[in-house]
Amino acid sequence: MPTAVIADRLRRLADTAREAGIDVVLIAPGPDLAYLLGHSVPSHERLTLLAVPAAAPDDAVMVLPALERGGWEGSTAEAAGIRFVTWLDGDDPYATILGELGGGTELGAAAVDDHLPYLHAFRLQQARPELRMRPAGELIAELRMRKEPFEVDELASVGAAIDRVHRRIGEWLRAGRTENEVAADIAGALVEEGHRTADFVIVASGPNGASPHHEASDRVIEAGDPVVVDIGGPNPAGYNSDSTRTYLVAGGEPDPEFARVHELVRTAQRAAVDAVRPGATAESIDRAARDVIERAGYGEYFITRTGHGIGLEVHEHPYIVAGNTRPLEPSMAFSIEPGVYLPGRFGVRIEDIVVVGDDGAVLMNTSPTELVVV
Repeated sequence: MPTAVIADRLRRLADTAREAGIDVVLIAPGPDLAYLLGHSVPSHERLTLLAVPAAAPDDAVMVLPALERGGWEGSTAEAAGIRFVTWLDGDDPYATILGELGGGTELGAAAVDDHLPYLHAFRLQQARPELRMRPAGELIAELRMRKEPFEVDELASVGAAIDRVHRRIGEWLRAGRTENEVAADIAGALVEEGHRTADFVIVASGPNGASPHHEASDRVIEAGDPVVVDIGGPNPAGYNSDSTRTYLVAGGEPDPEFARVHELVRTAQRAAVDAVRPGATAESIDRAARDVIERAGYGEYFITRTGHGIGLEVHEHPYIVAGNTRPLEPSMAFSIEPGVYLPGRFGVRIEDIVVVGDDGAVLMNTSPTELVVV
């Protein structure tokens, strides 16, 4: 990440914090820290915090255990001039960070990153009881929701990688194999095709497909089974893929409703993609998919939201769900994944990642959504 990007993100965070009446933003290791500095090193039970003063983002300071300092050598944070202050086991890191912020005498309100363990937040509050603390997640989400051009490029790259895996599903998915066997092969292919790791591999065959977050099991896949395959993970830069297709295993007698439901979900997904445009609300995209499924009489079986934001986390803002009246803006990225889940029978889900363009949705996935028999 260019150092200019780091400086710009810290400045915009500080601007947002000042507008909200916040004096300092405290960010723990995790995706928010990776977003702001291009790097994150876990600190386990020891306190690590980036403190960004709202009045002076150029004075941001990282307080961390001395034993973790080596993990930041040569990082983009160093190149950007972030000041590092270390502490040793036996020191009081809460007093250290307050001391670096002028003893905390000018602090009235602090926004605390969602990924900071409660234990650390509690002890910081003990060290400075008058400090008013509130979550920082919404402040940082305001920045992360709007993807920069290089982030869109990363999402397109990892989207192409997940498409290559879906196009290879026929290599592994067949009758007589267990869900776990198929999932293991897919996990390996995710890495082969450019992912850093396989973050999740859902292989849900037959009636298991009616559970949206089914974990692969030792169930033997049968001829004629519908199989929901929902897979994804981060690329080397940390940006995530997430794509679902529902396949039909050749042979046997599929459920007589399956082909109809699959086409219905495909139509609903397309309707939601077509509804994406700047100014449309997040909930209107959910409604576009839900209307199609409800009109066909399957509304009670659409039991999930239509989508979620994606980037450095698989699930982040904006959420495509009823009640979210946020207008969409160019460069926002999220999934569109309607589904129908018939208990005891089968499920169907089709999912792509889209980025809001000036004139509508820009798809990050291009693998076929038509029913594929393997």
